[in-house]
Amino acid sequence: MFTTAWTAAPQFPSEGFTPNWSREGFWRQSLRQAVRLGAGGGRVRVRLSHAYGTSPLRVAGATVARTASGAAVEPGSVRRLTFGGGCAVKVPARGQVVSDAVELALVAGESMAVTLYFEAVTGPATFHAQAFATSYRGQGDLLAEEAGGTGFGESSQSWYFLAAVEVDAGRTDGIVLFGDSVTDGFGSTPGANRRWSDALAERTGRPVLNAGIGGNLLLNDSAWYGEKGVHRLRRDALAHAGVDTLVVLLGLNDIGFSETDEQPTYKPAPVLEAAELIAGHRELIRQAHRRGLRAIGATLLPFGGSDHWGEHAAKVSHEVDEWIRCAGEYDAVVDLRRTLADPSDPDRLHPAYDFGDHLHPHDAGYAVMAEAVLRVL
Repeated sequence: MFTTAWTAAPQFPSEGFTPNWSREGFWRQSLRQAVRLGAGGGRVRVRLSHAYGTSPLRVAGATVARTASGAAVEPGSVRRLTFGGGCAVKVPARGQVVSDAVELALVAGESMAVTLYFEAVTGPATFHAQAFATSYRGQGDLLAEEAGGTGFGESSQSWYFLAAVEVDAGRTDGIVLFGDSVTDGFGSTPGANRRWSDALAERTGRPVLNAGIGGNLLLNDSAWYGEKGVHRLRRDALAHAGVDTLVVLLGLNDIGFSETDEQPTYKPAPVLEAAELIAGHRELIRQAHRRGLRAIGATLLPFGGSDHWGEHAAKVSHEVDEWIRCAGEYDAVVDLRRTLADPSDPDRLHPAYDFGDHLHPHDAGYAVMAEAVLRVL
């Protein structure tokens, strides 16, 4: 039985707030992406997403391998992937494909490289904007390139087309973290796997899947920050194999985007009331329970002093957090707001955890978040 060991939530191709290759796509190029697995096994397969493609995507070839450093992979570990027995595959517009399983022994916490070769023009690429990990691009067919990885001369901090990696772990105790940039790992050290999903996986020994999207909203779609949470939950979280627990940390951008007019990416940003956000959370709970998952609600992190803060945002965020704590509708609650608050000003992040924008934690803050979740699992 296969278990999802890694995932990234697909997004619409956009330049957005991070330089990337999603708009230009790929042509006669190889793309190598490294991902850290939350579960190990002897066989592996990958899931490719063309969710936002408008014409078929042609993948000329694909390989997996154990990573070494940079774009290099461990010599002798490269395995060619097939799709229905063939080396090439055509992914339908707005569709996805899953590769055949290939033998490659991997352990939890290990990084694996997925290399894709695109001989034909891909068009704009379905991608995940903020990977906080490095992906590599090079000219020509580099599927079998091993030590050195010298053919990969360009790099990006996004993932492209790769939506999930599954291993034959046979596990059913996976955890999905569902949220925005805090879940995505903004403020953590790039390339170091210090998101709170990584920290939670290390502490629990369970597969922990990160279904965060930077800037994501619970109730409204965004061209740059993904589909609204109430719509994308099934695809990005509930559909993954081997999951039994959902942790929700979402709604801060719905509250805070209306407090600033400096970022065009935040528009449209309607002014919302707590009752609307609570209705959104109730919908997430309903969907999780229909799937048979335990739903854990996380209160919003304190964000006083950030560009999301304002009188209305303060009021609504406190009302939503009070409902999460006291309503009893989530199966369990982790109070991240109180856990990460500055004792001298509870509306602000503790300086020891603040990345510097008063909105996102850094590595130490993410470790504290993982410890807090651990107590309610």
